[in-house]
Amino acid sequence: MSVDILVFDPISGASGDMIISALIDLGADPSVVVDAMESAGDVRVEVSSFNRSGISCVKTKVVQRTIANRGYEEVKEHIDRLDVPERVRIDALGVYERLARAESKVHGLPLEDLHFHEVGCDDAIADIIGACTAINLLQPEHIYCNTISLGTGLVETSHGMYPLPAPATLEIIMDSGLTVQQRSVEGELLTPTGAAILAHFVDQPPPPPPMTIHGIGYGAGESEYEHPNLLRVLRARVDERLVPESIEVLETNIDDVTGEVTGHLIERLLEEGAKDVCIIPATMKKSRSGQIVQVIADIHDSSHLAETIIEETGSLGVRIMPARHRLTARRRIEQIQVTIKKREYSARVKIATERHGKIFDISAEFDDCKEIAKRTNIPLKQIIRMVEEKAWKEIEKDNL
Repeated sequence: MSVDILVFDPISGASGDMIISALIDLGADPSVVVDAMESAGDVRVEVSSFNRSGISCVKTKVVQRTIANRGYEEVKEHIDRLDVPERVRIDALGVYERLARAESKVHGLPLEDLHFHEVGCDDAIADIIGACTAINLLQPEHIYCNTISLGTGLVETSHGMYPLPAPATLEIIMDSGLTVQQRSVEGELLTPTGAAILAHFVDQPPPPPPMTIHGIGYGAGESEYEHPNLLRVLRARVDERLVPESIEVLETNIDDVTGEVTGHLIERLLEEGAKDVCIIPATMKKSRSGQIVQVIADIHDSSHLAETIIEETGSLGVRIMPARHRLTARRRIEQIQVTIKKREYSARVKIATERHGKIFDISAEFDDCKEIAKRTNIPLKQIIRMVEEKAWKEIEKDNL
């Protein structure tokens, strides 16, 4: 079964209006989005299509008729009164909570005393309502975001001049799991509003899994740079019968390490978060016998696992393969009771399924079976078979 995903590609950063524009270009109904935005405050919203740097894109402009700065509590009350779908209201409040917590930390004020300036105005509220409306119209199952570009220089705010990225933007990014890169472009590529919207909606780590693209949207930013100031959003389908998982593969060659050391290395790497470890026999240069240490790991675990490999083996370097994906079965652990020689024993089994529950395999937990084998004086392989047979019978009975 395939599901729809969105992939934001903010090579030129992101702002509220760029996100709205890209989603409209992708297929979100502009009339519904504009109606929601104009109902959010005293604003007029203009959506237009044009060509920037040879790329057809959409631009959204919010014209604010009156200025109405609000505190955080006032913003919440204002959003609660809006005539928008409940899901849009919940998402908008979630975005504003991220903004509020970031501003609170930057200025050292409790949330109830926080007074918004730019992001409390009608145009900012309209941007957030518009982005939440557009995403809810498209209804993706998951949302990914590639690395976000950050600009440099200074930005003028109601509190004075701030270095870019703005302090609130960095606070939002720091708590979000989103990845960023600093670029030499002078200007505010990523705004606090853009950061908060992405932080709220993105629910999967980058990069996205293998996918079939069936829609592309481009949203234009306000500023002009040497590069095209565009936010790209992809709409795609991924097969979710299996679970896509972002991993990296670590490798190093060793030729002077004993079996005892490699055994200890395997145990330590698994304890420190490696998903899998294997030692592969290899013939090295000058026909020396050696081994390849290969580790599968989450992307955020790669650095400290590489350090562990170097510490334990004396290797001078560890290769980290570019991020790749593997598709894995969904896994759950269940406890079953098995009767052996008129006594009941408890053992865990690992059940591998696809997304909708179809069972691929059931495997008995080795340590539990080993302990039962010791207690019963029955060969381990026989215990494993008995536990797995009992598990299959119980699950088949439950599915009748």
